[in-house]
Amino acid sequence: MRSAPHTPHAPHDPPPPRPGGDRRRPGVLTVVLLTLAALLAGLGPATAAHASTAGNVTGVTRSGNTFTVTTSGGAAARVQLARADIFRIWLSPNGAFTNDPAGTDLAATTDFGTVAATLTDAGAYWRITTGAIALRINKTPLTFALYRADNTTLLWAESQPTSWTSSQTTQYLARGADEQFYGTGLHLGDWALRDKTVPVAVSNSWTENSNASPAPFYMSTNGYGVMRNTWAPGSYAFNSPTQLTHNESRFDAWYFAGNSLKDVLNAYTDVSGKPFLAPIWGLELGNADCFNASNSTYTGDHNRLRHQTTPDVVGYATDARAADMPSGWFLPNDGYGCGYTDLPTAVSGLNAKGIHTGLWTSTGLNNINWEVGTAGSRAVKTDVAWIGGGYKTAFTGVNQAVAGIENNSDARRFVWTVDGWAGTQRNAVVWTGDTHGTWDAMRWHVPSIAGAGLSGLNYASGDVDGIYDGSPKTYVRDLQWKAFTPAFMTMSGWGATNPSAGYNDKQPWRYADPYLSINRKYLQLKMRLMPYLYTMSRVATDTGVPSTRAMVLEYPDDPVARGNLTSSQFMAGDSFLVAPVVSDTSVRDGIYLPAGTWTDYWTGKAYTGPGWLNGYSAPLDTLPLFVKSGAAVPMWPQMNYTGEKPVSTLTYDVYPRGSSSFTLYEDDGTTRAYRSGASSRQTVNVTAPNAGSGDVTLAVGAANGSYTGQLAARDYEFTVHAAAAPSTVTAGGTALPQLGSKAAYQTATTGWYFDAADRSGMLWIKAGNHAVNTAFSVTATGLTLPTGTPVTAGGPIPQAGWKVVSADSQETANENGAAANAIDGSAATIWHTQWSGTPAPLPHEIQIDLGARYSVDSLGYLPRQDGGVNGRIGGYEVYVSDSTTAWGSPVATGTFADTATAKTVTFTAKAGRYLRLRATSEAGNRGPWTSAAEITATGSPAP
Repeated sequence: MRSAPHTPHAPHDPPPPRPGGDRRRPGVLTVVLLTLAALLAGLGPATAAHASTAGNVTGVTRSGNTFTVTTSGGAAARVQLARADIFRIWLSPNGAFTNDPAGTDLAATTDFGTVAATLTDAGAYWRITTGAIALRINKTPLTFALYRADNTTLLWAESQPTSWTSSQTTQYLARGADEQFYGTGLHLGDWALRDKTVPVAVSNSWTENSNASPAPFYMSTNGYGVMRNTWAPGSYAFNSPTQLTHNESRFDAWYFAGNSLKDVLNAYTDVSGKPFLAPIWGLELGNADCFNASNSTYTGDHNRLRHQTTPDVVGYATDARAADMPSGWFLPNDGYGCGYTDLPTAVSGLNAKGIHTGLWTSTGLNNINWEVGTAGSRAVKTDVAWIGGGYKTAFTGVNQAVAGIENNSDARRFVWTVDGWAGTQRNAVVWTGDTHGTWDAMRWHVPSIAGAGLSGLNYASGDVDGIYDGSPKTYVRDLQWKAFTPAFMTMSGWGATNPSAGYNDKQPWRYADPYLSINRKYLQLKMRLMPYLYTMSRVATDTGVPSTRAMVLEYPDDPVARGNLTSSQFMAGDSFLVAPVVSDTSVRDGIYLPAGTWTDYWTGKAYTGPGWLNGYSAPLDTLPLFVKSGAAVPMWPQMNYTGEKPVSTLTYDVYPRGSSSFTLYEDDGTTRAYRSGASSRQTVNVTAPNAGSGDVTLAVGAANGSYTGQLAARDYEFTVHAAAAPSTVTAGGTALPQLGSKAAYQTATTGWYFDAADRSGMLWIKAGNHAVNTAFSVTATGLTLPTGTPVTAGGPIPQAGWKVVSADSQETANENGAAANAIDGSAATIWHTQWSGTPAPLPHEIQIDLGARYSVDSLGYLPRQDGGVNGRIGGYEVYVSDSTTAWGSPVATGTFADTATAKTVTFTAKAGRYLRLRATSEAGNRGPWTSAAEITATGSPAP
């Protein structure tokens, strides 16, 4: 606790140094070059006075599916059709097409066969038409515009000619009235990009609004996507007009037209490569750390307990299994003087515990043939110290790692890289770099990882609880939601000391209860969901649609889902809605449920959308998790690693409503035999009433295909969410026995039992043993479906339109405590009243213009999150009004607890444009101060 007025903040210690310095950061020269590149990318388009354009069109000629445009300025453009919905525009300022630095690296596949197309002189423009698009080449001056094949429905149009200087080229596109944009790779922060300027450049800063693994790709709600075919850094300003700049004197872009965002992703990844399919153990939790600390060249703690030689890692695997904790792979070295000893012994010891081994390298891959082929390593994590120049350097490094694994074993690629680019999705996992275990970092990680999928990156991650700082609470909350992403890992050795002195690591079993049990709960749940999540990754490999999905991918026509109002949640595959808790609170507000019925995974309570759910009870062990109606989720028996036991029973968790289906994908999980067709798919069709009571049929189709290790037969179990028991249950037309208790059910071979107390009603069905290559069906006759509770609460009021009308006091002399920090969306900044000189006395207040009139029904207050305690609001009053001179009576009054947790005040909705928060006292009575990290509100637009 701090009380002196001159120290309103807790001290900020710098992050602890890693052994050998900051391990992922490049050398000084590299930093200078990267910084220069980032600055150049941020300069934006050159001024018209210094830029050149192509001039007017002088002719268009055709050779097969390549069209060449000549111009009055000596420049030339080439349009190359790859498919009816895919084409390339290459603009050469000097009229020659010899400079193609990207080659086939980014556009790996461009030959899809003959394209039927016509070229027409339409007077003011030339038109190239295929079955999917009509591309206009406007003559005076040269500009392009893309329409659907009807030549009427506009996708995009250049608002002025593309211009270039000796160092930059910029394309300008007119922006639609409600057009939204997504993409640019692993952009750290919000994924809806309208009105944002986004760096498409490697900076290795790993902070909000930077780009951890940029991709020169974006897509639009108008129905198109663009990949700039370049290694040059750039900057995309999604303003009006959009200004799309890269630091090179050429323009080269691939365009993808589609009827949906999923169509665009499919086409983009047809050209740049489908997301790779990770080994199934790669979806389990991984950990990286040094286990050879006795090495004389190691620059860290040479006396680190249980980390003296590489085989010591087996002791940690033993700990995991003793704690009944799932874990799938270890990276037991880091290359920074640590290296490894007796790698084969370490690999075999880990294998005996069901854990796979990889290596984390900062120096390159000189020994990868032996490490993979002889020692048995199966994964590589590249590092900034080696590939930190990004772009082509990092891309080549990843390719080398892939070759090292696949040329020396029958294993699949499993590579992690911190610097990706377009096409990286076909080779590697990307992650968010050196981040901190703080609530604020967790806040922007949620949209970052969901947004990465909007660039086709199926495997995007961030270290659980960051690499620096952290706490048991932030660890638990971060692990909860990341367990619903395909790949995740912990980075040990630099975080907070947990659970006792001497152990600086972040393995989930190193924490005491209740944290230990909560970590186990979510890791075990992920293992049970492995067939579902693995299938979702196969969907990504087939279609380019990621497993972790921003809400807009599943609900593109929902105006709320299209933008950042839903950036704090995501879909895990097509069935789970995940709403992470990213502040120190036990209540989650602002959960948006789209149209349909959604079931709380933990309680079984059903809700109907569209609308907002506020006040959701989310104690530390509860991740807000909802399942979409119609879902049929396959689940394994409980196990701590893939292959620990045979999947002799496959369970489907079913949420029946209407007609739906799920197609389970299976293969051997580790080798590349699936590429030759060694796999199977089995579809379950669910037929149910849309509401009320009726028959529910679960039709399990025959598995199509085979692979090594496939079971010839297995037991099938179904858990069906229902409000009341059916009259009968049949399997294959034969009645199953109704069992009188859960204990009787558990010992039975076949039968059914309805448990009204289990998650608001659960029908348990054991359908018996069936050959996987035969079909069968189960029918529950007269089953009653749950009735959903409508969600009608007001949603988050977007802060983008907010302004501070007034604040009675703010500190600016010794810190930037400006009141606007309380409404900037960042928990890392604060408003603090004056504390230097003579502090202003309480009460204090802030008045906010919401930008429009809203029916406001709650106010959120997040106290400062920087470790300081001064200024926490105690007594409060909340006002809503249409005037800042006549506030009327408060809509809410009360007292906040003296804690750092987020607070929510709900009240009867009142309409108004202005919001006023008045602090009548300070929690803890430490002084006459007021502070706030964030002030938020919920409501709905009011006329």
